[in-house]
Amino acid sequence: MLALDVFGGLVVYNIKMTSNLQRQALLLSYITVGYNVLEGVISILAGAWAGSIALVGFGLDSFVESLSGGVMIWRFTRTDGLSPEDEARREQQAVKIVGYTFFVLGAYVLYESVKKLYFQEMPDPTLLGLIIAGVSLAAMPALFYLKYRTGRSLGSRSLMADSKQTLACAFLSLALLVGLGLNYWYGVWQADPVIGLVIVVVLFREGYQALKAGKLCTCCTCGVSE
Repeated sequence: MLALDVFGGLVVYNIKMTSNLQRQALLLSYITVGYNVLEGVISILAGAWAGSIALVGFGLDSFVESLSGGVMIWRFTRTDGLSPEDEARREQQAVKIVGYTFFVLGAYVLYESVKKLYFQEMPDPTLLGLIIAGVSLAAMPALFYLKYRTGRSLGSRSLMADSKQTLACAFLSLALLVGLGLNYWYGVWQADPVIGLVIVVVLFREGYQALKAGKLCTCCTCGVSE
């Protein structure tokens, strides 16, 4: 009888722990999407003001990443009783839109970067851009750690994969910081469109991987313990 009580207590405890972790995963997903949207708006406005294609491209990538994060939120909050087949069909439709969006935006950033290099269109130094890159560089590693730890505790490979996308954003923030810094402090304006080309590679890679895998994460299910 004592053994049954202990076993029952452990089951209840595990259920509560899983529920708490799922709420934490959902909260982290909301934070990721909210931050990316805000970062995208500010980056695009600041980039347009300074003529910085690297900053504009960074903002566009933030917007598309927020769409990808939205799939994680949908997966964690699905309550409409969809069958697994319906869920897979809905995600594939979303993936096609997001995947092709990566390529369209990548083509735009590629065109602008090459044009600025060829015609020597010099962007203005932007302190706001440096601040955006610095804040992102500080925030993304912390968000990566929290998402990865939560995903590992849940046994959710999807959240762990999503956390690695967040880590990739941190490296992109570092590249942006270097490019904007070289222009701001040393007047190396070419660094801005060159970083724009780096962002193009990231955009094309994300689009290719999304369309190839048929989903926005690298596992069979998103937001579900496995």
